[in-house]
Amino acid sequence: MAAGFSPNWFIAIPIDPEGWFAPTPSPPDGIRLFHQEDLHLTLAFLGSVSEQQARAGWEALRWNLAPTTVTLGAVVPMGAPGRYSALSATLEQGRATIEQAIGACRDAICDAAGARRESRSPKAHITIARPSRNASDSTRAGGLRWAQRIDYHQPSVPLHTIALYTWANDRKVRQFRTVLRASWQELSGNR
Repeated sequence: MAAGFSPNWFIAIPIDPEGWFAPTPSPPDGIRLFHQEDLHLTLAFLGSVSEQQARAGWEALRWNLAPTTVTLGAVVPMGAPGRYSALSATLEQGRATIEQAIGACRDAICDAAGARRESRSPKAHITIARPSRNASDSTRAGGLRWAQRIDYHQPSVPLHTIALYTWANDRKVRQFRTVLRASWQELSGNR
């Protein structure tokens, strides 16, 4: 973990990379492909709250969907137009259901954690790569060309667990580490 920085916390659905992520072509210089164990679909971003606050957000989580599968769509830029912060696979099949479930639980999680509520509507996506913070416009353009070549349209991706994440202790290989994890069945209804 970088000295002087408070780690971010978030609650997300871990994504199984089997059958779709391995064939991803290597990204151009300046674009970092996520480690397969870092793939996730964020439900609630908590920011730099304390671990105790993050755990309070976890306890507020109510998830009433049965395990399901989704299909992936195009890889698109996320963040500010013209200066994207991530390249993410969108969901096709299952998108509306997942976004509705995120919308139903996100505010309660953020409130319990003392985190700022998200003002934007949920947008279900799986970040697969990020540009370096100081990436030039040409590096970002190369990242967009790379993303346009990726086709994830075939596989079904199972969704069945949720986890509380924070930064990895050594972010050179993995960006995140799992602190808590539970199946959707364990999280349904009242806990």
